[in-house]
Amino acid sequence: MHILIIGAGRVGTSVAESLVSERNDITVIDSDPQRLRQLQERLDLRGVTGNAIEPSVLREAGAEDCDLLIACAPMDETNLVVCKLAHDLFNVTTTIARLRSPEFVPGSPLLARGTGFGVDEVICPEQSVTTYIRKLIEYPEALRIVEFADGRVTMAGVRTFAGGPLVGHRLDEIPTLLPGMDMRIVGLFRQDQPLKTDGDTRIEAGDEAVVLARTAAVPDVLAALRARDRPVRRVMIAGGGKVGLRLARALQGRYEIKLIELDRARCEYLAADLGSDVLVLQGDSTDEDLMADEHVGDMDVFIALTSDDEDNILAGLMAKRLGVRRAIVLINRRAYTELVQGTQIDVAISPQHAVIGELLAHVRRGDIEAVHSMQQGAAESMEIIVRGDRRSSKVVGRRIEQLSLPEGVQIGALVRGSEVLIAHHDTVVETDDHVIVFLPNKRQVRAVEKLFQVGATFF
Repeated sequence: MHILIIGAGRVGTSVAESLVSERNDITVIDSDPQRLRQLQERLDLRGVTGNAIEPSVLREAGAEDCDLLIACAPMDETNLVVCKLAHDLFNVTTTIARLRSPEFVPGSPLLARGTGFGVDEVICPEQSVTTYIRKLIEYPEALRIVEFADGRVTMAGVRTFAGGPLVGHRLDEIPTLLPGMDMRIVGLFRQDQPLKTDGDTRIEAGDEAVVLARTAAVPDVLAALRARDRPVRRVMIAGGGKVGLRLARALQGRYEIKLIELDRARCEYLAADLGSDVLVLQGDSTDEDLMADEHVGDMDVFIALTSDDEDNILAGLMAKRLGVRRAIVLINRRAYTELVQGTQIDVAISPQHAVIGELLAHVRRGDIEAVHSMQQGAAESMEIIVRGDRRSSKVVGRRIEQLSLPEGVQIGALVRGSEVLIAHHDTVVETDDHVIVFLPNKRQVRAVEKLFQVGATFF
């Protein structure tokens, strides 16, 4: 695909890195020539310097031949205008805009083609991060959690522990160890390296198991994999920026919340906006005395969401040392995310990874309903709609054990109408099934896409 990306900031750069690895033809427009040069030195893409709201700049970047335009400049206004120009002047097939304002929601007449701004899809990293953190709070046992099929199927990453029910046992022993537990372990990682998930693989303490189950059964499945944590009641948030405010709004009324913000004027705004449900405190989340005085050790979850990666990491480590049960930190720089792995911090979240999956669903070949980037982008999970019949498809009418899946790739579940089927070796794939696939290595994507493609005999 010929993809045009507007903006070479953190989000734009992360999007470009991911899409270049998918072997797409990428062009990036940015007003900063130095930033573009640095990007071109690292990645195989073309950079165009200029203001993307000018038709001449879009034309120079190849908008006339563009298949997908992703507008992720810092300002909502820029992204809206660029999408409008791309649609009206260059007839771009698909436009995606990063919009921070909650006023622009998918399906709004303001975004419609023709009468509106011509935005086909909206991405908002801040909202994606907020939604993700809410799920982590809802399931405190999980390291990561994603949903498929309109929330009917959930995939969770869980850290196994010494003395746990599965530790020391082979995968083929799970049905005996957990009778009646309809779930499937689709991935297993040891020190961030993927392991084979065949029946002979033995689970060890400290492994991360990626498990797929019906959403309604997830609490029971997680409790069977590790000791059930007590429900979250008290939450401390460090940072009252866009993400911190969104999260506090989403959680207020359900949890006891303390929000720490350094800027006094911002504190006054937050207190007025959130009301009495949230206790807003002015201070520095890296101040050990303040954290101790506010009893961070009594909190169930500490979440660091400031704009400074170093402060978030330091605050998270300090909160853990002071006794908080669970620390979640927001990190923008990929190198820092990798460094945090293996420390006391429980979960490191990258806002870029939170939205990559939403974009990949538009880039992939075939009927891809959803994509989630996992393991810092090394692994992936996909929801694929099966098309064709037995003659035109390599999967329709065949048992899962008969499919030529790449090594390590696992089908975890099938959604057939309103029915959720946890996959077994003899499960038969049918037309229009939504198949949930886990890929331990992102390089296997093309092979999976080819397997599910419909042949020439399907009309």
